[in-house]
Amino acid sequence: MIPSVRIVLWLVEGTWQGCVDAVANRLPPDASVALLYVTASTVGELADAAAGGLLGRAMPRLQPRHQYQDLADEAATAILAAAAGQLARPDADLLHKRGRVEREVVLAVAENVDLLVAARDGNRSRLGPKSLGPATRFVVDHAPCAVLLVWPDESPGIESISLPRHDHPPPMGPDPLSRR
Repeated sequence: MIPSVRIVLWLVEGTWQGCVDAVANRLPPDASVALLYVTASTVGELADAAAGGLLGRAMPRLQPRHQYQDLADEAATAILAAAAGQLARPDADLLHKRGRVEREVVLAVAENVDLLVAARDGNRSRLGPKSLGPATRFVVDHAPCAVLLVWPDESPGIESISLPRHDHPPPMGPDPLSRR
């Protein structure tokens, strides 16, 4: 039997609980669910660059990349396991990808996905477009499926919307034609 709905929850540190909470009790029983965590490819690159910068070129080139990638893998495994436990769906697929986060998320939902659940990760004190970070904005703009954006915690009130500015342009000075 083919599942009626295919859903991917994009898990990010600090916001994944909001994604799980938003759908935990609303998933159709026959829905196919995948939990996705993406480790940024820059984790290892930054570790190597930091070691080179701190120790200088004269020191033998240390490559702490593998240590940091191992730590990143452990963190990903822990988040995926915690989310699977909270979701209480033993049949959920656990997906761990590496690469440019926004591109990996779009690629993960490019085929056979009906809904992507993502959390707002920008300014969470105000309603509006700045409540999305750059990676989430990219995903929202490029995902080939429906996207459910959730607030990872309490959403700000309507009063947080900034009022439109009605500034008038500065005066232009005397009219050049009136100097005759």
